[in-house]
Amino acid sequence: MSYEMIALFMFMSMMLSMLTGQRVFATIGFVGVVSAALLWGNGGFELGFSASMKLMKWYPLLTLPLFIYMGYMLSESGIAEDLYKAFHVWMGGMPGGLAVGTIGLMVVISAMNGLSVAGMAIGASIALPELLRRGYDKIMVSGVIQGGSSLGILVPPSVVLVLYGMIARQPVGQLWLAGVFPGLLLAALFCIYIIVRCRINPALGPALPKEERDMPLGEKLKLLRAGILPFLIFFLMMGLFLMGVTSLVESSAVGALSALFAAWFKGRLTKEVWNRVLEQTLGISCMFMWIILAALCFGAVFDGLGAVKAIEKLLISDIGLTPWEVLILMQISFLIMGAFLDDTAMLVIVAPLYIPLVGKLGFDLIWYGVLYTITCQIAYMTPPFGYNLFLMRAMAPPQITLIDIYRSVFPFVLLLLLGMVIIMAFPEIATWLPKHVYVRG
Repeated sequence: MSYEMIALFMFMSMMLSMLTGQRVFATIGFVGVVSAALLWGNGGFELGFSASMKLMKWYPLLTLPLFIYMGYMLSESGIAEDLYKAFHVWMGGMPGGLAVGTIGLMVVISAMNGLSVAGMAIGASIALPELLRRGYDKIMVSGVIQGGSSLGILVPPSVVLVLYGMIARQPVGQLWLAGVFPGLLLAALFCIYIIVRCRINPALGPALPKEERDMPLGEKLKLLRAGILPFLIFFLMMGLFLMGVTSLVESSAVGALSALFAAWFKGRLTKEVWNRVLEQTLGISCMFMWIILAALCFGAVFDGLGAVKAIEKLLISDIGLTPWEVLILMQISFLIMGAFLDDTAMLVIVAPLYIPLVGKLGFDLIWYGVLYTITCQIAYMTPPFGYNLFLMRAMAPPQITLIDIYRSVFPFVLLLLLGMVIIMAFPEIATWLPKHVYVRG
């Protein structure tokens, strides 16, 4: 059997194993270890051990639990709820203003957390009941919550970009900076859509009554104090990092300690909050570590077979596709997989093949990390198995049905596709900031 057929057999075995319902890391790691043993005998078992040693020596891995801890501490301590009250008063006077404020809240939560699930939980528990009570269209607000929460995996400190950086061996700091302007671009597209649609049909997002907004300017300014702590934590963490005062890992420690201090300062650092934050942090951190370990093991075998060179020869030399055509096909395959798999599963499955191929085609792997992350955002909201769809169904009130949730996401999926096309056409949106902050060696 040729190496190309072995690589194809490995890939198909992994996909079939996933259909059994086993965990992603278990199926990928199992196929990787068994394939290595069959190909190279007893020495093949060393690949799994070597992959685990690579993981344990990967210093930026320390950032993962610290950032996850920071996000959950800020979420569980109720700081996000205080911030939404400020958005409520300042932006409720325009049609669709509360929905725009919800997007703003999601951007801030993304800058504090780096995970989509936390933004979804906050949006569904804080913003959604208020939007429905104010007469907002249930389909539109369902889409707003899902679209806004997806920003959490693009705006720094994105945990997905940390995962991509570890597997692609790219600097996490550059990836974070690359996600800043694309994240703001997508948030702006969401806001423009909401404003335009609510101006055309004000019944979708009615403005707040004047008596609820009519308060002295001093009172309004006091409400803005709710945003001081989140912004202070973000700028303290990222500012020290960008100025070179702290390393990436040290910045994550600054963020975690700042979140702990903020919860204590607000008087919300209870034993219950502490236990919930630690449980959630441990669960998510362990999941990511197992996935990275499985990806390194599978990738070592896949790369050893020369699968990347074989695919490159097939697409470029034999079929005659241009590098851009290959890239577009890769993104389309991501979108198809995203309808059935989550972001980490997609990355682990295709990382051994796609990431080296992108580099060989001459594309910037930092820029491609942003494209991958946007594709993950789309995957989160793509029926039938989009991650955010099921989270929304679990958290939404009974009057929002599964059909409503499916209908709500299509405008935001189209906006994400538009954003991805814009960034593909103008790569500087993603690459300008890291190039001006870092001098690449």
